[in-house]
Amino acid sequence: MTEQVRRRGRDETAEERADRMWGELIQEVRVAQMGVQILFGFLLTVVFTTKYDTLSDSNQAIYIVTVVLGSSATGALIGPVSLHRLVAGRRIKPQAVEWASRLTFVGLVLLLGTMTGSLLLILRVATHDGYVPWLVAGVVVWYLVCWYALPLWVRRRHTE
Repeated sequence: MTEQVRRRGRDETAEERADRMWGELIQEVRVAQMGVQILFGFLLTVVFTTKYDTLSDSNQAIYIVTVVLGSSATGALIGPVSLHRLVAGRRIKPQAVEWASRLTFVGLVLLLGTMTGSLLLILRVATHDGYVPWLVAGVVVWYLVCWYALPLWVRRRHTE
């Protein structure tokens, strides 16, 4: 009996692959969009509280940068939906998936900045201890491991 050679990958056309990848990408974007939109919504309310006026200039600067990052992350993570809508029916789905994937990656980098700024601001207001930058740096390293290092390691280890 001959041993069958196990095929790697899927037997699909470029269009079928683009359809599958689009579906996967949209599911991923939904998770990130929800997180960034909730965080951004909370950030927008801070400026309208009485506590905002008591923030130091540096904390207000951190807040402004964080809001801009959150707004930019929201734009990048909603971008794939608009991209899909504007190019639908033009027979360029593989290219649309590629650009949507790039927008999503940029959105995740901006989300990392938003979360870092938010954490920094909250911890600076909650405590004035010198360990705050170290704590924030530790959390950022954790994000980088979870979001980038581990996926890249898995990709490198398990693909040819």
